[in-house]
Amino acid sequence: MALFVVLAGLVGAWHPEVLAWVGGYVSWMLGIVMFGMGMTLSVDDFRNVLRQPRDVAIGVAAQFLIMPLVAFGLVQAFGLPPELAIGVILVGTCPGGTASNVISYLARGDVALSVSMTMTTTLLAPIVTPALTYFYADARIEVSAAAMMLSIAKMVLAPVLLGLAAHHLLGKRIQRIEPVLPVISVVCIVLLVGGVVALSASKLFAVGPMMAVIVVLHNVIGLALGYGLAKLCRMDSRRARTVSIEVGMQNSGLAAALAVLYFDPAAAIPGAIFSVWHNVSGSVVANFFARRDEKQEAKEVTFNE
Repeated sequence: MALFVVLAGLVGAWHPEVLAWVGGYVSWMLGIVMFGMGMTLSVDDFRNVLRQPRDVAIGVAAQFLIMPLVAFGLVQAFGLPPELAIGVILVGTCPGGTASNVISYLARGDVALSVSMTMTTTLLAPIVTPALTYFYADARIEVSAAAMMLSIAKMVLAPVLLGLAAHHLLGKRIQRIEPVLPVISVVCIVLLVGGVVALSASKLFAVGPMMAVIVVLHNVIGLALGYGLAKLCRMDSRRARTVSIEVGMQNSGLAAALAVLYFDPAAAIPGAIFSVWHNVSGSVVANFFARRDEKQEAKEVTFNE
């Protein structure tokens, strides 16, 4: 998906007229992605939250404390103008991204915890994301928290709940279309990224390199602090790496969508870049942990022999 996202971004940057039309369908496309996420959930996923409430609570707190604070710190450190500052803060205040569940699986993490964290932060997003955005960004740019709350409820909460209801009502029949859902989601995400880049293409070449540095720092610091906090709370390696991945990987598509709907198109640049980068960094992190586990298992086998 990262490759397709990069290609869409290049098309949006060099030939914005090709993908500029996406701007009018941002909320619909994000809704389709979140509906697909809801279709993958079940009642058991809610039970998992109750089975390990401490770990989920720590992970959710880390998500909504670390990433917004790091975003605010980077905005201050780089002295960003308002239209870019709000974009970085939006990335920080959004919930965890759905790709984090796949990355957690590849990293040999706790997939149940990953799904529980993504689901919980997503359901909390209509309240928490506007509140945090208002808290961190209102001094720089006017934020309509109430309007944003309603938009997130429409684009995120409602589609997820509808998807969950469809999964529950259709039961095993949903298995026939499950393989198609990731494809539809990827198409929508790719178009979203290409579209938001097209809308801000005129400013992208001027601020792109600096925003790339900020996005990488935001993501890497989030991954590191997420892992550190989890270990500080005495989580084992599998759960700590899961929290790290959940904290570091954001629903940057939502950030870009909110930027397009409520602020300057340039505010969508951080979300667009983050959408590409966190898939790359997530894959690297997953590969690191998987290889480390393989080496540890090989040592244990040799020792036992």
